[in-house]
Amino acid sequence: MKIGLIGLNQTGKTTLFNLLTGRGDVSSSTGGKGATNVGTGLVPDERVEFLSEMYNPKKTTHARIEFTDVAGFPMSSDGRNSGASRFLNDVRHCDALVHVVRAFESDAVLHDLDSVDPERDLTAVETEMLVADLEMIEKRIGRIKAGKKVTKEHEAEIALLERCFDWLDKAGDIRDMDLSEDELTAIRSFSFLTEKPRLAVVNLDEGQWSSKSWPGNEALKALCSKLNIPLVELCVDSELEISRLQDEDKALFMEDLGISCPGIEVLSKAVYELLGLISFLTVGEDEVRAWTIDKGTIAKSAAGKVHSDIERGFIRAEVVK
Repeated sequence: MKIGLIGLNQTGKTTLFNLLTGRGDVSSSTGGKGATNVGTGLVPDERVEFLSEMYNPKKTTHARIEFTDVAGFPMSSDGRNSGASRFLNDVRHCDALVHVVRAFESDAVLHDLDSVDPERDLTAVETEMLVADLEMIEKRIGRIKAGKKVTKEHEAEIALLERCFDWLDKAGDIRDMDLSEDELTAIRSFSFLTEKPRLAVVNLDEGQWSSKSWPGNEALKALCSKLNIPLVELCVDSELEISRLQDEDKALFMEDLGISCPGIEVLSKAVYELLGLISFLTVGEDEVRAWTIDKGTIAKSAAGKVHSDIERGFIRAEVVK
């Protein structure tokens, strides 16, 4: 799964990318001009660590998530967004989206719109993606109707797209529509932006994290609730600094800041929950490994992730305490 980190410029999106992937050499690409950053992050799992100590394998393999740091959406106070098409194209190739919004104040890092307003920022990007979906539907219907022959399949496609258009036109997201499996398959090739699962991360400074108070708190939470977007609070700058410390120092700094769970673990759990994923584990002297599967996958199908021969010759599953 490719998880896209999206948002306006100067939100701390690239800092979050460095935290999640363990990289410290990636700098922000702004205005839609820079290259998109791609990296993978390990999914922390205390079960993997426990089993690795028990079996002392030659290799320990955690589950991984691929993150894409999409160049910031270029919004300015005069309404210009010349890099929007690049942004939207990069987002379209992601399977799910993590929308990073800024709550922290900083004289050194100026906001594109000269003020901090998390609800406004999230609304701006969400609206742009909704409009992009509306435009795609209009173009597709126009191309079909302009063709020499409109088949029954085309008529069915137009009817479905018109339903999607009406839903979007009322400010709804396609992911919230009541669509059958066949209908979902029919629209999959469009990669609609509002169909993609997403969650929001609000980036706080240390003072806001400690007080649990930040500008636009209630408004952003109300908006996320309305849009069915899970919201995660992180102090990304501090988390990145802590991640670079020795283990004994990490614990002290986390306790001092009141961070009970590292950001990578918080976000990984949220992404897994968002996408309906779980990990199952295999153990042995050669390798302890976490495998990612859909929640509800039966044991026989899960075995096929390891090797197709294991699925074909599956005998039984045993529960071990």
